[in-house]
Amino acid sequence: MEAGGENIPRLYTRTGDRGTTGLSGGSRVDKDSLRIRTYGTLDELGAHLGVVAAELPTPLSDIRDVVRRLEHELYIAQAELARPSDHRPPEHRIEARHVQRLEEDIDRFDAAHPAVHSFVLSGGSRSAALLHVARVVTRRAERELWALNRTEPVREAVLQWANRLSDLLFALALVANHRLGVDEVAPDYSV
Repeated sequence: MEAGGENIPRLYTRTGDRGTTGLSGGSRVDKDSLRIRTYGTLDELGAHLGVVAAELPTPLSDIRDVVRRLEHELYIAQAELARPSDHRPPEHRIEARHVQRLEEDIDRFDAAHPAVHSFVLSGGSRSAALLHVARVVTRRAERELWALNRTEPVREAVLQWANRLSDLLFALALVANHRLGVDEVAPDYSV
């Protein structure tokens, strides 16, 4: 329990039986509020990344390492979103260094596959297909972050991080296909 510092005494509390859920600090909001939907989508993304990590074959172990780190970063982002915007930010939060590390990863992995000159179908290998699923869930989370930002400010670093995260997942999917010997397929607009 030391890593995150949470105290989860039991799995059910009955406090949400009337359609609200607790934020960090004790305030309650509707379960379908934009804040809850947003960090719920990040939670969904974490589940997808767990599947990605479990399914990646040995030749993609460096990608697995990155995906595992991203799972940890998702918890940092969720912890920040679980606090009302008028509360003190959590001790651990998404910072410029997280954005910078994503950019470094994007550059490194983008250089590790042949250049693409068009959109590509989301698939090829199973590994790439799973990474593309995670990418589109990230895009949904990013849209929700921007919608939340209109009414409750979201820090710029979190918005940048979400944007870079989807770019990284795209680069990882391309690398997965390349290393596994699977060609990318451009969309056929004449079908």
